[in-house]
Amino acid sequence: MIISRAPVRFSLGGGGTDIPAYSDQFGGFLVAAAIDKYIYVSANRRFYSDIRLSYSKTEIVPTVDEIEHRIFREALKLTGVTNHIELTSIADLPANSGLGSSSAFTVALLNALHTYKREFRSTEQLAAEACHLEMERLGEPIGKQDQYISAYGGVTAFTFDTDGSVHVEPVPVAEEVLDELQNNLLIIYSGVERAASPILAEQGARVRALDEGTLQRMHRIKELGREVWRLLIKGDIDRYGELLHEHWTNKRKLASKMTDPVIDEHYEAARRAGAIGGKLMGAGGGGFFMFYTRPGDRRRVLEAMIARGLRPLRFRFDLDGARIVTNLHRS
Repeated sequence: MIISRAPVRFSLGGGGTDIPAYSDQFGGFLVAAAIDKYIYVSANRRFYSDIRLSYSKTEIVPTVDEIEHRIFREALKLTGVTNHIELTSIADLPANSGLGSSSAFTVALLNALHTYKREFRSTEQLAAEACHLEMERLGEPIGKQDQYISAYGGVTAFTFDTDGSVHVEPVPVAEEVLDELQNNLLIIYSGVERAASPILAEQGARVRALDEGTLQRMHRIKELGREVWRLLIKGDIDRYGELLHEHWTNKRKLASKMTDPVIDEHYEAARRAGAIGGKLMGAGGGGFFMFYTRPGDRRRVLEAMIARGLRPLRFRFDLDGARIVTNLHRS
């Protein structure tokens, strides 16, 4: 039995500039943070020669080609595991919630399968392989942020060069500053699950068409990512809340399904209750809100969101990234 886990993430600044439509032309930069909410994948040798998969449904198939779940199927093909295996996936959070859970699943799955085969993969190799599987083999219109932060963990800056390479640099933020940021962020579930691909596809199409308004907003979001880097190092945490609001005013105009009247009402209610700034995480359209609140305003914002039927999420930052938590595998 092997148990692998990989964390989901928050985009702290610059999110979205990693999508190839933008980064391949202009380069991207963002700061992301892994959190202590995980996707778990277990792998175990199966007595029978077929393949058994357990996730939101169960599949038992004789060959890899007959697997319905696209990521399971491509990961098994990629690693060359074709029979006598049972794989199970369990998640701390719902799918399609804007925290990169699909990519965290891909990272955890690949790590489990390579460990099952007794193959070593570095963190960089694991992240790059997950990107290859999702973006090239499956053709998803996503970027590389989610795979890399899930593999590396921590609070980390990523530079996405126009040649497709990724540079990884941990943010040198003081522990007390990180604790303050963690305490001042309020994460609220909107109750709306949505697929990221349609929103990202529209955003990418606007960038490829060189839509002037979209490009200006994307350039500003990238610069906001650099400002977040500087503020975290300086410890100017309240200023970060103001940047969140500016980020959202730019992000919400990048695609037609980025927001809707109900989401806008939730956001304005949080601002009226005392949130300095906030945004929807991930592609938008639903999922989780991130709000920044001063300690004196936190309870009032929380109560306002609960009164609207929304649900808070408690979290801590994850510093480990992807890892194998149990390895009892035998030949």
